[in-house]
Amino acid sequence: MKTYFDFERHRTNYRRETLAGFTTFVTMAYIIIVNPAILEAAGIPRGPSTTATILAAAFGTAIMGFYAKRPFAIAPYMGENAFLAFTVVKALGFTWQEALGAVFIAGLAFTVLTVLKVRSWLADSISPSLKYSFAVGIGFFITFIGLNETGIVSLGVAGAPVRLGNLTQPSVILALCGLLLTVLLMLRRVRGAIVIGILATTLLSFLSGVTPLPSTIVSLPPSPEPIFLKLDLSGALTPKFLPVVLTVFVMAFVDTIGTLIGLSARAELLDEKGNLPEIEKPMLADALAATFAPLVGTSTTGAYVESAAGVEEGGRTGFVALVTAAMFLLALFFAPLFTAVPAHAYGVALIIIGSFMISPVTRISFSDTTELIPAFLTIVLISFTYNIGVGITTGLLAWPLCKLLSGRIREIPAGAWILALLSLSFFLFYPKV
Repeated sequence: MKTYFDFERHRTNYRRETLAGFTTFVTMAYIIIVNPAILEAAGIPRGPSTTATILAAAFGTAIMGFYAKRPFAIAPYMGENAFLAFTVVKALGFTWQEALGAVFIAGLAFTVLTVLKVRSWLADSISPSLKYSFAVGIGFFITFIGLNETGIVSLGVAGAPVRLGNLTQPSVILALCGLLLTVLLMLRRVRGAIVIGILATTLLSFLSGVTPLPSTIVSLPPSPEPIFLKLDLSGALTPKFLPVVLTVFVMAFVDTIGTLIGLSARAELLDEKGNLPEIEKPMLADALAATFAPLVGTSTTGAYVESAAGVEEGGRTGFVALVTAAMFLLALFFAPLFTAVPAHAYGVALIIIGSFMISPVTRISFSDTTELIPAFLTIVLISFTYNIGVGITTGLLAWPLCKLLSGRIREIPAGAWILALLSLSFFLFYPKV
């Protein structure tokens, strides 16, 4: 294993990689509960959906680890699941079977484009400044999620969308204590500071009665049979459903490219040109996972921003992903235990992680307005729209437009124009509720 994952070149070891994998899992274990809860609104039964969510995450993450050798976890995307449940099914009136059919078609398209190396060609056509803005934007996005999950920041009122949360609330106090502890451990250069902070906050939450102890630790996974292979391809291929398929494709396409490049930038896996070597491998892992997910009965999967937690713990190889995949499989039987971690505990980790994710901002070209404006729009819209896809598509659309308007059309590669057209289609065809 050490040789296969080249621990020596990455200056890592089993302990560091295992800890990183566990940390990644803990920060994203909420998906086991949240994804089925969202998809239930579309009529997908929660029990089978929980099993499907875990299987999709384990499958995709294992491929990412063993084949692509990257420290990134794959799981059903937040945002895409809400889009399918609330927009496609609830608002537009399509069935969840048709929605899963759209996900499958998008996954097949990803696979074909990856094998043909079209996706990697498109990824290489993205400007370095824009690539680094993906990492920064995701960093702010993660921080915002963490602040909201801990209750430090909460929803405001019209004219003031967000505000300072109730700092006297017990869960917020525990989050602040966990944040202080984690920062202290990091200042002392303690390995595993993030996961120690999560576990300590969770333990205090149990002891103080803020979070109830799980009623059971071990449980048998619900059968996925009611949703297994129930996707409706014929319905998804009708002309009226084309905008939905296109939207699912573009959302997942830009989310994956942005997340992979952003995480790789933080993990220092990009080359001197800002490209990810052998990017086809993580993209193929993502494509295969996206194709597998609807077969077992869940929504679009992709690389998860919470993988940054493992990266910050020093994880650099695919062994991290294998550990995370193993944890997901264990969660099939220990879901009550793993999902007992409260939001104000893992939210602390997200705040810390976000602070490290913004370091690539120094590599953005501030002296070139044609680079700065698209990068800025990407960063702010990822956070302020609460949607990675919106921010990335805006940046991909703004970059060639700024170059064109400044008379520098020769600097625009062909791939950038294609990405701009895809980004434009995202806004044009996004179903209106």
